[in-house]
Amino acid sequence: MTNAASASSGPSRRSFLASTAVATAAVAGGMPLLAACGGGQEGQKDGATSGKKAAKILPAFVASQVVTPDIPSKNGSPVGFTKAIPAAELKTSVAQKLGSGGKLTIMAPYWGAPPKGDNPYYTAMNKAIGVDITWQNQDGVTYDQKLGAILASSDIPDAVVVPDWNLTGRIPSAINAKFADLGPYLSGDKVKDYPNLAAVPTDAWQRGIFGGQLRAIPMPSSYVTGMAAMYRKDLFDKEGYAVPKSPEEFLSWAKEATRAKSKVWACDDMKWSALQIFGVQPGGDKALWWNMEDGKLVNRIETEQYLEALEWTRKLYAAKVVHPDAVSGKAGGSAANRFTAGQVLVYNNNISDWWGKTAEQRTQNPDFEMGVFDIFGPDGGDPTLWAGQPGGMFTFISKKASKQQIKDFLALCNFCAAPYGTKEFMLTAYGVEGTDYTVKNGLPTKTQQGINEVSSTYDLTGNPAPYVAYPDFPDITRGIVEWQQRMGAFTKKSTFYGLTVTEPTRWANLADDFEQLEDDVVRGRKKISDVQQAVADWKKKGGDDLRDWYKKLLDDNGSAN
Repeated sequence: MTNAASASSGPSRRSFLASTAVATAAVAGGMPLLAACGGGQEGQKDGATSGKKAAKILPAFVASQVVTPDIPSKNGSPVGFTKAIPAAELKTSVAQKLGSGGKLTIMAPYWGAPPKGDNPYYTAMNKAIGVDITWQNQDGVTYDQKLGAILASSDIPDAVVVPDWNLTGRIPSAINAKFADLGPYLSGDKVKDYPNLAAVPTDAWQRGIFGGQLRAIPMPSSYVTGMAAMYRKDLFDKEGYAVPKSPEEFLSWAKEATRAKSKVWACDDMKWSALQIFGVQPGGDKALWWNMEDGKLVNRIETEQYLEALEWTRKLYAAKVVHPDAVSGKAGGSAANRFTAGQVLVYNNNISDWWGKTAEQRTQNPDFEMGVFDIFGPDGGDPTLWAGQPGGMFTFISKKASKQQIKDFLALCNFCAAPYGTKEFMLTAYGVEGTDYTVKNGLPTKTQQGINEVSSTYDLTGNPAPYVAYPDFPDITRGIVEWQQRMGAFTKKSTFYGLTVTEPTRWANLADDFEQLEDDVVRGRKKISDVQQAVADWKKKGGDDLRDWYKKLLDDNGSAN
């Protein structure tokens, strides 16, 4: 788990595109980001809204018919587009300019050096939408600090983007105090004024309810896991390795494949995959840590599966089949570099890396080939997988905004939620042809200016239903969607799936130390018994009280699942 996106990976749904051969793989909603929904709500009770109350608030769903995907959604997977669509065949999803020509200032996280405000991409987008938008781009790595300071002040921008992993401390209560209710503009059939927003799945909109009101435009994501164990298929084929199909087989193979003297190790840190293999609920959103089992709410850290996952990962480290840099805790963004260098044969990360690393490596190594393991269960049978949240980034508009500003804001979001294969999508994702991208062999390819400027702004404010589109590698597009279709068949939704839950402030940091403890245990610095003791302490310090609070929340509201 990680608290922040790395510098090269702004978590944008637009990362599911082929933008250039100089690929920067992006985290696209699937990374198990550690999030806590802490903070009491001002003017609202702690908790969540579901059931009949939510039904009155949620927008109607009207699926988009503008473009037909090449691969349909199945078992909760994204849809897939395998081809680039020529400019002459692009459809129109916004028939008339909805913006009034007014002005909006928007604060958003940005990974990398932000561009100048008068660049051709911003100018073209503002003109097409009909809104004069000024971006206040902030460093994505330290965004939570800036966000907390801005929301604590009386002077906030007109609109603010908030990733779900920044919903910590007092930020949720500030959201309820500072941002407008969009229900009067979007609830029920009202959303039909904004057809691209009407095509956003209902599950994602449910996540946009904060403090009993529809306050956020959500970034939809597939609830099927995007965290995958990827392997060097080219090197597996060369060595004659079979893909392991159980934890036991994996450990046995890993011992055979590790050749430390030749600087080759079987794997990098595999904790994220281990938690999936052993059926542990996701470690991202805190509400997903809980599930009703045999009439009792049980937290993921209380389960046998949690301990089994840590124990299996510990065995990998103890067998010295894990790269030494991962042992020393350098398991972040450099794991993929160890993988492409051939120093590790398996690593886990967001499955978008399948495209990102392939596009990056094929320019220098035409034989480079990756594959993805299907997740197996503890005995080698079918796994038990858990749904992630169906939306992970939110855009809000200030309570001080005028009605016209809110309408201009919705015009922006509707434009940016245009589906793949439309003119609006092409402008949002690629920018201005000839400046931000060129078309080579039928494929749009970003220029260096496009790489620098077309990122982490408009694409965060509105997104279509989940999709994968890598037209430069259609086989990978198909591979990703079909993998998620297969994994979706084994995916269950836990009790608080789809809800944005605001935990009372007094318990917001209760489980903060578990991530570090997990990492210490798998590396042999702590023992499984230390985890059991930490769970016992967690119960006494408020875990049991938090369980009662969640149970009452469930009794009062029902599940959204």
